[in-house]
Amino acid sequence: MEEEKSQPVPATEPEASSFRLISTLGLAGFFSGIVLVGAFLYTKPIIEANRAMALQQAIFKVLPGCTSFRTLELQDGQLVMLEEGAPEPKEGEEVRRIYVGYGPKDKLIGFAISGEEPGYQDLIIALFGYNPEEKVVIGFEVLESKETPGLGDKIMKDPGFRANFGSLAAEPSVTVVKKGEKKKDNEIEAITGATISSKAVGRLLEKSLVEWRPLIEEHWQEFKKVEEE
Repeated sequence: MEEEKSQPVPATEPEASSFRLISTLGLAGFFSGIVLVGAFLYTKPIIEANRAMALQQAIFKVLPGCTSFRTLELQDGQLVMLEEGAPEPKEGEEVRRIYVGYGPKDKLIGFAISGEEPGYQDLIIALFGYNPEEKVVIGFEVLESKETPGLGDKIMKDPGFRANFGSLAAEPSVTVVKKGEKKKDNEIEAITGATISSKAVGRLLEKSLVEWRPLIEEHWQEFKKVEEE
């Protein structure tokens, strides 16, 4: 009787060591990090340039008739007019700025003031024009917003809502009322279905006016002298 021949046992691959796995993951993470950092460094100046251009365009929109503007910076509680071509703030440097706009023949148009306020989804960042002689808001533009599409984002698109800011009285204070209930020049008529976003805009305007109006009025004659020179 023939003896059964045993079948050869196939050789098994040695299991990958923990060191090799960790090294592979580490290298993958390292090169991924390099790619991300490189993309950030490449796109950062492009993003900053786009933001600066968007801000400049918004200044001309919120100050109808404006053909040029100067930058004012809050330094030690005083508004200081920066020289043309002044460098932008360094990263992490907190500065507070507004903009004074001039029309043809250096006629003083008004001031472009920025502000931010929590909306329904996230911060609403906007710029508005203010005429200190008549004490009215004369323009409004949203710079950044993540409000709900079709509802809260109407603060940027709805013609009826934007019409609130053609000549919105800043005194006694800016308030928001329901659609169809506007009776006074200092009232903003809210958007139906976007009351939270509408009220956020009202708070943004009022808080910014409370902060900047006293400074503007304090230096008003200085700005008028620049216009007359």
